[in-house]
Amino acid sequence: MTIHNLGYPRIGDFRELKFALEAYWKGEKTLTDLEAQAREIRYKNFQTQIAAGIELIPVNDFAYYDQCLNMSTLLGVIPKRFRQDEYDIDIAFRMARGRAPSDDGIGCDEGHLCESRAGFAGAMKKWFDTNYHYIVPELYDDTEFKITDTRLFNEVAEALALKQDGNIDFKPVLIGPVTYLYLAENVGNAIPKLSRLPELLAVYLQILQKLADQGIRWVQVDEPILGLELNAEWQNAFTTAYEALSKIQVKLLVATYFETLGDNLDLACELPVAGLHYDAVRGEKQLACLVEQYPAHKVLSIGLVEGRNIWKTDITAALKQLADAKAKFANNLWIAPSCSLLHVPVNLDVEQKLDPELKNYLSFAKQKLDEVKLLADALNGKPDEKALADNAKAITDKKASKLVHNAAVQARIAKLDETALNRPAPYKERAALQKAKFKLPLFPTTTIGSFPQTAEIRQTRLKFKKGDISEAQYIEAMQAEIRDVCARQERIGIDVFVHGEPERNDMVEYFGEQLKGYAFTQFGWVQSYGSRCVKPPIIYGDVSREKPMTVFWSQYAQSQTAKPMKGMLSGAVTMLNWSFVRNDQPREQTCNQIALALRDEVLDLEAAGIHMIQIDEAALREGLPLKKSDWEDYLRWAVKSFHITTSGVANDTQIHTHMCYSEFNDIIESVAAMDADCITIETSKSNMKLLDAFVDFEYPNEIGPGVYDIHSPNIPTVEQMIGLIEKAAKLIPAERLWVNPDCGLKTRGWKETEPALTNMVQAAKKLRKQIA
Repeated sequence: MTIHNLGYPRIGDFRELKFALEAYWKGEKTLTDLEAQAREIRYKNFQTQIAAGIELIPVNDFAYYDQCLNMSTLLGVIPKRFRQDEYDIDIAFRMARGRAPSDDGIGCDEGHLCESRAGFAGAMKKWFDTNYHYIVPELYDDTEFKITDTRLFNEVAEALALKQDGNIDFKPVLIGPVTYLYLAENVGNAIPKLSRLPELLAVYLQILQKLADQGIRWVQVDEPILGLELNAEWQNAFTTAYEALSKIQVKLLVATYFETLGDNLDLACELPVAGLHYDAVRGEKQLACLVEQYPAHKVLSIGLVEGRNIWKTDITAALKQLADAKAKFANNLWIAPSCSLLHVPVNLDVEQKLDPELKNYLSFAKQKLDEVKLLADALNGKPDEKALADNAKAITDKKASKLVHNAAVQARIAKLDETALNRPAPYKERAALQKAKFKLPLFPTTTIGSFPQTAEIRQTRLKFKKGDISEAQYIEAMQAEIRDVCARQERIGIDVFVHGEPERNDMVEYFGEQLKGYAFTQFGWVQSYGSRCVKPPIIYGDVSREKPMTVFWSQYAQSQTAKPMKGMLSGAVTMLNWSFVRNDQPREQTCNQIALALRDEVLDLEAAGIHMIQIDEAALREGLPLKKSDWEDYLRWAVKSFHITTSGVANDTQIHTHMCYSEFNDIIESVAAMDADCITIETSKSNMKLLDAFVDFEYPNEIGPGVYDIHSPNIPTVEQMIGLIEKAAKLIPAERLWVNPDCGLKTRGWKETEPALTNMVQAAKKLRKQIA
């Protein structure tokens, strides 16, 4: 029985890749330095998997930015604005960031960074329902599929050089051709996507042949769209694709994950491939049907060690689930995690500050490899009895743990239906009261919350955490930062201020650290995109708030200006979706617990004189189930949680929300049902296209469409932003439009932020004069 892995975290045990990338982008390290660090990370990852007993190890699960971008450069899918005679890694960085180190000498007359030959970065979306991002492939009329980037073959050669005996082998990982086309977007009048399938398959065949020539026996082809509800055209594309790819003498393992196969079960069972990997954690309810239907002469890989969450696997339960599969498939049954381990932290062993009881319930990437081996050994008749007993005890202890269960929180949830869950008055009445109260100009300007987190800010927080400075010294330092950002906003002329969030390490972690039921790691980093790593909180138990979390800072910030100051909170759904969530109760119940805690904070902010409160639900859409037939229930409780948080305030308190990376057409009714007084969204990369959903729906409330891309260091001009606002004003009445960046400015520097915001305010002022 083969033990294999679908992918391993690529950031390094202590985020070595992040720091190497950022040093390269800043010009502090050379490409040679970056490549050396990447090789070291890959080598360590291989050795970790070999030591754990993994027999078939993934290659090409490493990426400098993201695996979909890897696939685009491999296939030659490079947008026109980035093409050049020969491929180099800076092309990929321009596609992802809008700029590479070699562009840094290109500026405008004022001397600051601006639009260069690099052009604007590619669009970024969430990888299915995860918090990992990918750069969307762009297909033009003249896109010509061809092997452009040879890193895949170089990394395969690097891996094969490590083979020591016949007990290990390497398995390159590719995004499958059908999933790749499905995720790609046509640009302009590009030809229909599926009509490109034959020419795309021709390049996949070349890739597979090259891998076969290198001595590769198995290739993992990821086709996660098999978990979606596909129409007949896309289902037929799978048959066409794999009939073509089966011509190469290399064995294909099609991997699907994150969902059941649903109506694609017959299709998956009939594909002319050597094997199928199935996520039996997310797809548990269809596992028995798959085992019964899948041909016994083929390989069936089953993942019951969850690659998306950090809880220990119940090995005893998993063995029972696999009994029928073992009986039918024998050695054709393979064991693996449910999906790539990219989505979990690297190593639990380095965590020294977690509660020992809680730590005993957890499993990170390295430990999940051990769980795979433990499960496979037990199936093979070689059980590690002590390890199995320890696992069973941890599972039992967690179910009865007082650390996990809080009777008072459960009682409050039981009374939830008694709480009024709607604002006292409809939006039109609230809007009139708010307009009279705040007296804002047309096209009011604001930002989304965070301002640049300088090295000094991060060092101050670190010193306080270590005890190197007193609480009084820390507070004074943070208040100095707040005074600074208030003064900057005053100079720039912004209408509605934010305090800049210098005290916050992360928009979810900051709140989770102050809530009961949450825990935090020291090194539990997970890649979000590129060098951006997040350290998701762990929701291990019932959630409650012990004291106010933001009131002190917001009150101080408001004391620095006569202009409105927004209170800034992360919403319950975002807190849920950007955390590792307990797996012993429905997500809805956990979300309601968070919403009640945030409701207390909202009411305290209002009582403290903060009458604009932004509750970010950046992750609302990413929580959507992958099958549309399951959306209604999720959206019901997601909207309900927002109402729990916001419904207690007065009519003249203005509630804002922010959403990013979202397409709104198919959830616009639920967005409207949230009934926020103002919603801000990312629209600059789409050239305001994302507003169409609000127009078609006749969205009644106020909207702040983003007018510049904060993920790029490029500084938009006044004219560029005027153009975007004018497009928005043709779609949304000017009296309901706000002007703001796409998202928070935490990751940018002041050198870029101040001129960009200055231009933004000037754009709004020019438009006010034009309309006047």
